[in-house]
Amino acid sequence: MEATANVAILPSRPLSVHVLTEMACADNSMAEEPMSPTGRGMEEMGICIVLVMGLGTPVNLPVFRAGIETELVTRLPRFRCIPVMDESAKDGKPQWVQTAVNVDDHIVIPRLDAAAVASDPEKAVEDYVASLSLLPMDMCRPLWEFHFLDFPTSEAASTVVLRLHHSIGDGTSITTLLVAASRSMVNPARLPAMPPPPKRTGAIYQLPPRPPLSSGDYLALFVWVWSCFVLAWHTLVDMALIVATILFLSDPPTLFTRPRDGGESRRRKRFVHRTLSFDDVKLIKTAMNCTINDVLVGVTSAALSQYYFRESGESNTKRIALRSCVLVDARPVSTRQTYVTRVETGNQLTGLICPFNITLKDDPLEYVHEAKRFMNRKKKSLAVMLTRVIGEFLVKNFGLKTGTFIFHRFLTRTTIIFSNAIGPAEHMTLCGHPVAFMAPSIYGQPQALTVHYHNYGSDIKVVLAVDDEQFQDCHQLLGDFVESIRIMKNAAALKMLTTSIHNGVTE
Repeated sequence: MEATANVAILPSRPLSVHVLTEMACADNSMAEEPMSPTGRGMEEMGICIVLVMGLGTPVNLPVFRAGIETELVTRLPRFRCIPVMDESAKDGKPQWVQTAVNVDDHIVIPRLDAAAVASDPEKAVEDYVASLSLLPMDMCRPLWEFHFLDFPTSEAASTVVLRLHHSIGDGTSITTLLVAASRSMVNPARLPAMPPPPKRTGAIYQLPPRPPLSSGDYLALFVWVWSCFVLAWHTLVDMALIVATILFLSDPPTLFTRPRDGGESRRRKRFVHRTLSFDDVKLIKTAMNCTINDVLVGVTSAALSQYYFRESGESNTKRIALRSCVLVDARPVSTRQTYVTRVETGNQLTGLICPFNITLKDDPLEYVHEAKRFMNRKKKSLAVMLTRVIGEFLVKNFGLKTGTFIFHRFLTRTTIIFSNAIGPAEHMTLCGHPVAFMAPSIYGQPQALTVHYHNYGSDIKVVLAVDDEQFQDCHQLLGDFVESIRIMKNAAALKMLTTSIHNGVTE
C-alpha cells in the first residue's frame, strides 16, 4: 500500500470509529470476544496510538514484513480482529471478531517530496506523522498499520511508525507485545531485559496488615486504624474533586488550554520528541529521595512554567494552578518480565488529577519536592482504583454514550494529559532491525497538550502531542524540558556535594 504525504489534501473529517454497518467485513471471521468497557470508550472517542521507532539500519522490507507476520500477528489476537457491532443483542455492544489478515494491507510506504526529505529529513518525518492524526483508519481491517520512512535522520538510519487504535490495548500492553516479539541486542538468544520492579509489588494501594489483637500492641493497632481513616478521608476528598470536575470545576484559560470550538479532537496533532539522559533523572531521584515519576512531574511543571512566562510576558510572581489527567496502569505489579512473557492485552488504564503549578521558583528542586509531596498524598487514596471501577460500571449499566460523555467531560475540564511508560532497559532488535529509539504518543484526545515519557535503554524520551495550530513553537516548549532537567541535574549534584562535604566535616 502506498500513501502520498500531501497535507493539503488530507480529509478534515474525524476518525471514523462507528461500525454499525460493518458486519459484512466479518464474512470470514473465526471467533468473537466482547470488547471491554474501556476499549469501547476508546473506540467511541476515536483515540489512537502512534509509536515512532527509529531504526539503526535501512529498512529491509521483506525481513520486516516476515517479522510482523510471524512475531506480531500470530502472538496478539487483537492484530487479527476487527470491531463489529453485535446486532443480535438488544443493546448492540461491540465485540472483537477474528478475521483473516493480509499483512500487505497494513504496510504503508508513503511517497514524500524528495526535495523536502533532502532539505530537512526530521521535518519530513514530523510532518508525515502529524498527517496521520487526520487520516481515518479502515474499520474493515484489523486496526493497525506500519508506515515505513526509509531515509536517514539525525537519530536513525530509517523510521517506522506503528499506528493502531487504542481499543486494541494501552501503552503497557503494546510495549510488552513489541518487547516479547523482539530480541536483546546484547544477547539475541533472549528477550530484552526490563527495568527492575518498583518497591510496590501488589495493587496500587494496599493497607498494611492489621496487627493481631492478641499481641497487645495497641499502638500498632491505633496506627492501623488511623491509616484506614486517612485512606477513607483522602479517597472521599479525591472523589469529590472528580465529581466537581465533571459537573462544573475547570482550569483557568491559559495558552495551554484547548480551543473551545467543539472540534478539538479533529484538529491536527503534531508529535515532537527529545532524548533525555536517564542517568540525569536517576541523579535527581537520588538527591531528592523520591521516585522517577516524582522527578518527571517536577520537570514537567518547571518546563511549563518557563514556557508560559516567556510566551505570555506576564509577571513571574504569578501562580497558576493547571490540572493534568495522569494516566496510571491499573495492573498489579509482580515483575515486568512476567508481563512480557504473558503479553497481556487490553486497556487497564485509570487516572488521577495532578496539579501543575505554573510559577517560577528560586530553587529548581522545589518543583520535584512539590511533586513528591503530592504523589505521596495520592498513594494514600483509593480514588485511582475507584475511578476505573466506576467508569466501567457506568458503561456497563448506563450505556456507552453516557460513560463516554462523562469521561470526555472530565478530560475537557483538565488542561494536560500526562503519562510515564516503562520500556526495556536495553536496546532491542524488532523484526530483524535494531531499534535506536521509541517515541509513543496518542491522538483523538481533547487536550491541546499531551506529555509522554518513555524510557528505552539508558535514555528517556519526552514526547509532546500538541495542537498543530496552537503550538507553532512546540520545539521551544520541548527545549524547555531539556533545559529544566539540565538545571535540576546541576542543582541535585550541588546538593549531593554539599551534603557529602557537610557529613565529612561533622565526622
